[in-house]
Amino acid sequence: MDINDDKLPSNSFRKQQTSNPYTPFIYALILSFGVMLGFVVNTITSGKQQVSNSNYDKILDILNYVDVKYVDTINRSQLMNKTIDKMLSNLDPHSVYIPASDLSETNESLEGNFEGVGIEFFIVQDTITVVTAISGGPSESVGIRAGDRIIKIEDSVVAGIKIKDTEVKHRLRGPKNTKVRVAILRNGVKDLIAFTIQRGKIPLYSVDAAYMLNENTGYIRINTFSSTTHREFAEKIMNLQKTGMKKLVIDLRDNPGGYLQAATTIADEILSGEKMIVYTKGKAYEKQEYRANKEGLFEQGELVILIDQYSASASEILSGAVQDWDRGTIIGRTSFGKGLVQEQYDLKDGSAIRLTVARYYTPSGRCIQRPYDKGKDQYENDVYERYARGEFVHEDSIKTADSVEYKTSKGKRVYAGGGIRPDIFVPMDTSADNAFFFNVRAHVPEFVYKYYSQHAGLLAAYKTPQDFGKQYTVTNEMVLEFYKYAESAGLKRNADKEAKTEAKLKLNLKAFLAKQLWRMDGFYYIINEDDKVVKAALDKLK
Repeated sequence: MDINDDKLPSNSFRKQQTSNPYTPFIYALILSFGVMLGFVVNTITSGKQQVSNSNYDKILDILNYVDVKYVDTINRSQLMNKTIDKMLSNLDPHSVYIPASDLSETNESLEGNFEGVGIEFFIVQDTITVVTAISGGPSESVGIRAGDRIIKIEDSVVAGIKIKDTEVKHRLRGPKNTKVRVAILRNGVKDLIAFTIQRGKIPLYSVDAAYMLNENTGYIRINTFSSTTHREFAEKIMNLQKTGMKKLVIDLRDNPGGYLQAATTIADEILSGEKMIVYTKGKAYEKQEYRANKEGLFEQGELVILIDQYSASASEILSGAVQDWDRGTIIGRTSFGKGLVQEQYDLKDGSAIRLTVARYYTPSGRCIQRPYDKGKDQYENDVYERYARGEFVHEDSIKTADSVEYKTSKGKRVYAGGGIRPDIFVPMDTSADNAFFFNVRAHVPEFVYKYYSQHAGLLAAYKTPQDFGKQYTVTNEMVLEFYKYAESAGLKRNADKEAKTEAKLKLNLKAFLAKQLWRMDGFYYIINEDDKVVKAALDKLK
């Protein structure tokens, strides 16, 4: 996707994103997870502490000696960045330095919009292929269509050169009102078609899906807590209530967090009275309480919140408040366990540091931050260690980092350090060979897009995702065609493992087909049909 974002507003809390619900191969993903793991951040533009001149001069003296006297030529800027990185990493896992070149992308997804041309794309057979021209965006307005292949950007050929997603985004995104020229190859048209696209602001949604699970139960999936999340959530709630929603499932799985205010304003919609939602305190910051202060949109109906090992920070604030006030039931697996608050300080060269300045606490007084005294590497490997111990499959394997008991409003025992432990545990699905399926699934989105584009009218007979879900069946022929495509793209086939993952593969093929027409609502409607955590939520709400 072509993405770019503005700076975050002051006095807002933020967190970076992480990804991927298919996590049994956690060790392979753990480094990227550690990098992508978010931060609850408050951007501060004033009141900065003065640095001791003597210590500051000492650091500069050392850098000057290295720069001038060291045996080899060094890159002073890179050395400075590494020095700052090392210094901050010795404090805690979430205090970080962000170079100026990375700051905008680091803040992506949290502003609720980005500046660019407004397309979703895949690189299919080494060619940038438009999946969707976002409705109302610059690309759609000039006539770019799904299926168009981008051959040139400006005067450079970008097809057949093994271009990467990151390079595509770098070339297509840019400040609002700037222009970019592209040359498109379109099916049925002999010559390239030239377009000049004026970049604009494109909405970036944090609510993935909102639909009815049954006649009275709504489902809302939130992927992050951005500046627009509360507005999106409120709109979805009101729309679902119009269709008869009396009960609600909020899905926070794989949600790394985001703005603290986004979590507290959503909590205010589901908690009655003036209940405390969360409070923060630190050495240099007095205790600050966040409380419900208005009549919410969903204060009475039955509520379930879904979490897993990648639900972190703002996700834990929301689920912790619901649990402590016995407002609803938490279902899934123990959350990540991040209870530290960072403030962002912008530096003169456009870079920034995010410094941990406080801890946050749930209404019962719990700080759910996992221990990090054994170093950052051990901290980032903890998710893998939990998997290896069997915590994602066997509830009795779960370790409690803090044995101190806290009580919810109705006297239920809950614990601190180590995340939010669910009220109802649902183990990870191990019915298929997950490591093999992870490699298989990587080829599904591109294959489905290509398959859909070659089968015009495939979904024309289905008016809703519900109709599609009941009536459409993925054929064995389609599965065979998929494996031929995946094998040509580098997948190593295995007949035994293919047989074990067949049902899961068919479900994913069907879900991505639904996404072609009904976007994420369609995808989650289908994929949740076989989701054990969603089924547990429905069982609870019965």
